[in-house]
Amino acid sequence: MELLLIALVILVIVFVMRANSAKSGQIRGGAGASASLEDAQAEARRWIDRLGGQVLNLSGNDEPSKQALADAAERYNAAGAQIEGATTPRQAQLAQETAMEGLYYVRAAREAMNMDPGPPLPDLDGQERAGHVSEDRSVQVEGRNISASPAPSSQTPNYYPGGNVAGRPVPAGWYSEPWWKPALVAGAWGLGSVFLFSALFTGMSGVNYDAASFESGTGDDGAGEGSYGDDYGDSGGGEFDGGDVGGDGGGGFDFGGLDF
Repeated sequence: MELLLIALVILVIVFVMRANSAKSGQIRGGAGASASLEDAQAEARRWIDRLGGQVLNLSGNDEPSKQALADAAERYNAAGAQIEGATTPRQAQLAQETAMEGLYYVRAAREAMNMDPGPPLPDLDGQERAGHVSEDRSVQVEGRNISASPAPSSQTPNYYPGGNVAGRPVPAGWYSEPWWKPALVAGAWGLGSVFLFSALFTGMSGVNYDAASFESGTGDDGAGEGSYGDDYGDSGGGEFDGGDVGGDGGGGFDFGGLDF
């Protein structure tokens, strides 16, 4: 009887110890999640502060540099709104990505002003897959001239750092107008976008995918991940409203009947 009682006491002690251990693990897990969010917020704020310092201390001296800095300031404001509302590590990461994109616009502005662009930046989501504009090219789409160039000029003052927009890759380069912005705002590409892409980039060495891949949202690597434009739109940045789209590109984005 005594042996049975001792065995019962031992079982109770083991049960209590295991219960306390599980509870302690849950507490540590919750603390770890909080630390992860705090770490992500701190890292995002570091990039946002870096972008803010550049935006506040630089002034453009020509149309391309002014436009690039305006886009950088837009990303700075959006990243600030995103980080203030971030409640998960992923949301904080989105704010960081927005700030990093803003820093690409700062680099573009500095290069347009013949300044040292600064240290290299991490790749943006989909940037490598999107490729880059490798030659000057102008096309006429429904009576409207659209140009692309690897370098800024008065004819191509609108920069894009390259990456995914609404599920499709847009090459890095300088453009006569930001033809990708309607998709960034709406979250989907309109009719005529594939035709425009084909006319502008077919045969360009820096772009390693074709119009069919663009239409399906995949590059030559077969990837089909969600676009940065989608992430940006879902994260509450809210900066790309209809007024911005109408104003940045010099007269709206109907693209001569292509209904972008």
